[in-house]
Amino acid sequence: MRAAAFTDLVGPDGVSIIEQPTPEPGPGEAVVDVEAASINHHDLWILEGDSATVTEASLPFVSGLDLAGEVRAVGDDVTSVSPGDRVVLCPNVTCGVCRYCREGPENLCESYALYHGGLAEAARVDADRLVTLPDSVEMTHAAALPTAYMTAYHMLRRAHVGPADLVFIPGATGGVGVAGVQLADVFGARTIGTSASRDKLDQMEHIGLDHAIQGTDPDDLREAVNAIGAPDAVLNHLGGAYTGLGLDVLRRGGRMVVCGRTAGQTSAVDVADLFRTHKRLIGNTMGTQRDLEKLVELVAEGTLTPVLDDTYPLEQTGDAFAAMQNRDSVGKLVITT
Repeated sequence: MRAAAFTDLVGPDGVSIIEQPTPEPGPGEAVVDVEAASINHHDLWILEGDSATVTEASLPFVSGLDLAGEVRAVGDDVTSVSPGDRVVLCPNVTCGVCRYCREGPENLCESYALYHGGLAEAARVDADRLVTLPDSVEMTHAAALPTAYMTAYHMLRRAHVGPADLVFIPGATGGVGVAGVQLADVFGARTIGTSASRDKLDQMEHIGLDHAIQGTDPDDLREAVNAIGAPDAVLNHLGGAYTGLGLDVLRRGGRMVVCGRTAGQTSAVDVADLFRTHKRLIGNTMGTQRDLEKLVELVAEGTLTPVLDDTYPLEQTGDAFAAMQNRDSVGKLVITT
């Protein structure tokens, strides 16, 4: 089978199409014929050499967390799926025995990790991590869900977002940002989103963004958000200076959930303001398999349609990463086989 492997950790030029043996399922496993796989900044960071776990010694490395396709074969003792089933993978890798796996939520697992291997024509996966798809859900839409939409959905739930709430999403044109805007609308909330690009913000308004602010400077954004109103919640996938910004604009008792570090690994926090105003700062990684199941239901009933910027054949995977690196896209970039 073909795979789009990382053969050099230098960015998009480090992707090569290689031949690998088609995997066979072991006990508890399934092999999925991949029809679509979306890419994420997590994959790009690995490709750029910004990973503590994937090094030159790991090459060639096949990344890809988010895959959808049809079950080819299953191993012994698998009853959750059968050959021919249409499925999407929940990429959570958990130990299943720690306190957090027993009591939930699963993404608190002490040994939490993420699946890799979707950028190929076939993938061997844990069969229990597959979610079946109704015929009405397109494979490309399903592949868009696991990382960006599952994360945004879990963040909104952890921030207790409800009808009429105001949600601030800096960097609203990224994967989690787009998902957050769409899902906040599903929750009945209003949104404020930012981007450096006016064209991208125009696209965001067409998918439900209520208040668009062009710019990236935290001081300018603070003033613009304050002019609209104090948000009840902030979805922060950027980190860096945007953490302080988010806390500054939150209403008393507001909630900010942080899931990324694109704008910086560290943030300055006004601790006095944090406790005096009863604001909550919440860390979050991904979501749960139940979140993904709910998202599939929303797509199947027509309540949610994931935003796809473009699709690329497997042999053009490097081009897809170049588009992500250049920040040209709004919505998900999906690889098809």
